[in-house]
Amino acid sequence: MSDLSIFHPAIAMAALTFAVSIRLLFSRVGTMRSERIHPQSVATSAAMAARMSDSRAADNFRNLFELPVLFYMALVVAAVSGLVTPAVLLLAWAFVALRVVHSAIHCTYNKVMHRFYAYIAGWAVLVALWGTIAIGVLAR
Repeated sequence: MSDLSIFHPAIAMAALTFAVSIRLLFSRVGTMRSERIHPQSVATSAAMAARMSDSRAADNFRNLFELPVLFYMALVVAAVSGLVTPAVLLLAWAFVALRVVHSAIHCTYNKVMHRFYAYIAGWAVLVALWGTIAIGVLAR
């Protein structure tokens, strides 16, 4: 198994982040056009939140820079320490899948408890990923 295979889930997460950013772009531009919002009137995040009727994509985009930061770091640690194993890859892909589910819920119907279940499952997978890597690093 190539150590580079650990970066495939990272590429998938980056693709998800780019997809949500495109959704955000179209959502914001569409709302600003339809509601005739001048760009300068939403120059701050507070002004943006007050004027925009739909913040789902923006909220999800910010979420993609929270837990995933620890995910990306875990992949780098696994790669540089030679701990790319089938278990680590499985956990990495599971995290990506759960983030896709979380984003899909967040950017569409946004049922909070459904989103929460996807989030907490992803969090648990991330903890397991870090636990697996930590055990491998500490055992050396």
